[in-house]
Amino acid sequence: MPKNGLLHPDLSHDHGVFRKLTEQAVRLGTAPCHLKQLILHPGRFADFSLKTKGFFLDFSRQRMDADVFQALIRLAKETDACRTFSDMAIGKLVNTTEKRAAFHTGTRDFSGKNLKVGEVDVSAEMKRVNREIKDFSLAVHQEKIKGSTGKAFTNAVVIGIGGSYLGCEFAFEAMRQSIDPKIMLHFLPNVDIDNFNSVIKGIDPASCLWIVISKSYTTTETMANLAQAHLFLKANGLSPKDHLVTVTAKGSPGDDPSNPVLAAFHMFDFIGGRFSVTSAVGGVPLSLAFGFDCFERFLDGCHAMDSHALTTPESQNIPLVAALISIWNTFFLNYPAHAIIPYSSGLSRLAPHVQQLNMESLGKLSSADGRFLTRPGGTIVFGEPGTNAQHSFFQLAHQGPAFPIEFIGVIHPAYEGECATSKGVTNHQELWANMIAQTLALAIGKADDVPAKYFPGNRPSSMILINDLSPESLGTLLSFYEARTVFEGFILGLNPFDQFGVELGKGLASDIRKEIALKNQSPDHEFDHLGDAKKFYLETLFKGSLE
Repeated sequence: MPKNGLLHPDLSHDHGVFRKLTEQAVRLGTAPCHLKQLILHPGRFADFSLKTKGFFLDFSRQRMDADVFQALIRLAKETDACRTFSDMAIGKLVNTTEKRAAFHTGTRDFSGKNLKVGEVDVSAEMKRVNREIKDFSLAVHQEKIKGSTGKAFTNAVVIGIGGSYLGCEFAFEAMRQSIDPKIMLHFLPNVDIDNFNSVIKGIDPASCLWIVISKSYTTTETMANLAQAHLFLKANGLSPKDHLVTVTAKGSPGDDPSNPVLAAFHMFDFIGGRFSVTSAVGGVPLSLAFGFDCFERFLDGCHAMDSHALTTPESQNIPLVAALISIWNTFFLNYPAHAIIPYSSGLSRLAPHVQQLNMESLGKLSSADGRFLTRPGGTIVFGEPGTNAQHSFFQLAHQGPAFPIEFIGVIHPAYEGECATSKGVTNHQELWANMIAQTLALAIGKADDVPAKYFPGNRPSSMILINDLSPESLGTLLSFYEARTVFEGFILGLNPFDQFGVELGKGLASDIRKEIALKNQSPDHEFDHLGDAKKFYLETLFKGSLE
């Protein structure tokens, strides 16, 4: 494989735009192109920042200049990314390996257009599901629907893993900063029994709903946790049918009238898990938590960014430009990772959601048309809220191996009480002072004769601003990351909607699970045929300790 090949199989070393960007990357490595010089160029901030309603992106501290930017825009045009994005947004088949549409934008399109995927009238289906969510959540809030003992529901546990909970958890934790939950949500993704233990410590069984989210209703971890929830409910004298809600595909085992539940809401093949927050996957829990009107406002925010991504020219298109910056940093400047640092504790679960969204979508070895890529896709995504991150890994960010950082600022905090001052500023102002200072320090560095105090600078970062943690702002932020990920996949020539990489370990786990089940059935069953490592771990599991 070429050492520095771009992913798209049709963009070889000899391709004009690839050759141009490769040359520009070499030039940007010279002293005159250090960020401390680039940021002094007249008009730099205005030329390298973009704004749409309620959203601002500043990329003036990225290691690029006008020539690089124009070459990247050319890359977007030559790969036809905007056309493919438009195809996606009208329900065309863009998930080529699974032969499906990828129509998450259809869940928040209220334009009145006739949106169809094959024979499915998406507009009608979304209206139907949302109406059912609205009616059900309102009935729960009005205490028309109660648990087995007649107690009103005050808590709900979301059972689901990966895309079945990460986006919803991000939105819930952010919204609850400014909106008091009508029903408190708890999340049970991990098959680890201690995850279950921590959840049940915070609930009253009689006043708790359990929301099971699984498209197939066969996901191993989710089904294991569902079995545990059934056991827990029965141990507390409660009927599962009075406490369970399902979000699943039509006709799945979770949508079986012979196995009654309080309510079943449908999800669809044309919406992938990590893109499903604005479907019933997020709609049911978030509407129960805050009311359907708040969920609808969240959808409005998503639709605003969707519309921007669909209608804005390449050079002004915020998620497209962000995708191009990511490609530039990863495949031309060869940075190994990307950090997301929200300077808002309410956004503490954003990085885990984007981590899955990005790494599961872009971590690929093959192109959308089935060829091996010239270089494996994706990058490492991680994050932690500021200023916590500054006291965690910013030592490495400033003096260790460099990686791009995305800072996120929230203009209006959720807290509306009286604010103390320290050193003449409020806490929120101190937060912003640190955020602004970090972007500058990464860019310019600091010369010093003492090596331990020397900072090389020239470390790229971007700044994103949103108004607040309202449902609209959070929807806009969510849609930005979804669109950026999709654009990046389309430009790189891969399919951002499949995830075969998660299946290999699952298959191997199935074989090991069978061995454990045999031991449970017959204590005399031996593990000698499995090899030393597997034998050791399984015997240790059954012994219950290290000797």
